[in-house]
Amino acid sequence: MPSQYRSFKELFEREIEGRDYRVRTESRRGDIIIMAPHGGKIEPGTSKIAKAISSREYSFYSFEGLKPTENYSLLHIESHLFDEPRAIKAVKKADIVITIHGHRDDKNSFIMIGGLNKELCNKIRRNLEHLGYSTRSSQKGLGGRDPNNICNLGRQRCGVQLEISQKLRDFLINDKNKLFEFSQSIRKAIQTHLDS
Repeated sequence: MPSQYRSFKELFEREIEGRDYRVRTESRRGDIIIMAPHGGKIEPGTSKIAKAISSREYSFYSFEGLKPTENYSLLHIESHLFDEPRAIKAVKKADIVITIHGHRDDKNSFIMIGGLNKELCNKIRRNLEHLGYSTRSSQKGLGGRDPNNICNLGRQRCGVQLEISQKLRDFLINDKNKLFEFSQSIRKAIQTHLDS
């Protein structure tokens, strides 16, 4: 579905921060950031999952829809156009950028792993599959391979995009232990990547 807005500037001119959307940031380890660019009610559950992965270890960013309805159709800026100033400032400081997105599938539990950092993508895939999670190849347009995708705008110009199905997001949000396990596996993949 095409975005209503082609840039944050367009969104800013029509939407009100604090009423229609909010931005949450936590700056920790500056070279790694976990982001939910379509958080809150836009792609429900992505903010909570991103926050769980960032934990007390990595920086965190979330752009969150707050509208009563139609957050996706009204506030979703495509990842290769996402240029909210606080997000851009944060990713320019980071070597590793991982973005958490929501796939609409509410019948199947899976994660699509994309982005230009193939090495880290493979480490995350192996860790998640080891825990029994189902991973899939990214569908057209959801691969995170556009150089202008927010996940690829860090200092290394290659990041990771995780598209998590609605069914799996619901499962993780409702089970604290599974969310911790899921998040920990991604943090371990990051650490393995840094150590290699």
